[in-house]
Amino acid sequence: MAKGRRMPGMPGMPGNINNMMKQVQKMQKQMEEMQAELETKEVEASAGGGVVTVKANGKKEIIDIQIEPEAVDPDDIEMLQDLILAATNEALRKAEEMVSAEMGKITGGMNLPGLF
Repeated sequence: MAKGRRMPGMPGMPGNINNMMKQVQKMQKQMEEMQAELETKEVEASAGGGVVTVKANGKKEIIDIQIEPEAVDPDDIEMLQDLILAATNEALRKAEEMVSAEMGKITGGMNLPGLF
């Protein structure tokens, strides 16, 4: 390549920078819209054959816990605690998977650590 010449399509060319900035702004807007939409989506997980059910939203917040009466044994509180933990952790895993899948649609699978 001759000195001072740039190859077409190479980063650093003014047109490419402008296009890249437009793409980044578009992606940012799409991500903001997606995050607002994810706040309304819910996932559900259960443990103990469904005696404990936990719901989480796309903000990875627990929004509901249902415990069937048969799960409550005053002589075995530890079992109930374990069921709640299991269902909660699974609901949060599902919420994370949902968020990652939705954001992956926007980022095209790019790994952008700390982005969401």
